[in-house]
Amino acid sequence: MAEEMFRSTADYRNLKCYQKSVIIYDGTFFFCRRFLLSGDRTIDQMVQAARSGKQNIVEGVMAWNTSSETMLKLLGVARASLEELLEDYRDYLRTRNLPLWEKDSKPAVKVRELGKTPGGSAEIFRDYMRKRSDGTCANIMICLIHQCTYLITQLQKSVMRKFAGEGGFREKLSRIRRQSFQE
Repeated sequence: MAEEMFRSTADYRNLKCYQKSVIIYDGTFFFCRRFLLSGDRTIDQMVQAARSGKQNIVEGVMAWNTSSETMLKLLGVARASLEELLEDYRDYLRTRNLPLWEKDSKPAVKVRELGKTPGGSAEIFRDYMRKRSDGTCANIMICLIHQCTYLITQLQKSVMRKFAGEGGFREKLSRIRRQSFQE
């Protein structure tokens, strides 16, 4: 019973939201180096928001062993960081008078399809972005951020359902303690 209490946390790399966050971090790093002027304070802000999104997924999943609440909070921080990054990309487009793709536009759908490619990695998107304009690259990143925040939200809902059905760490410890007294 006690062994069942601990979840496997080494598998965060298999989570789609984590995999997408790696692509977002790498893509943001690439975007900033290619399209923003060296010394622009926005570069640090954007790269740190992308990093925070990725790292808080890792930290949240690793904390899940002892606290669903901590995991949910950290996933919320990851989502908030990505929303901040999303706004930076929207600002980039707006201040340069570049178009923001509609959700179901042909290029946005193509990015979603590219994201479904088995083994779809940062390298695939880096190669795809290497030949595209700044406006196209910003829109690609916006699409990826929307995908990732959706996946994080789905993970949060799943954790909440599991918590509602099974309880948390303290409840499980109490059950173990009660069972040991009964034996």
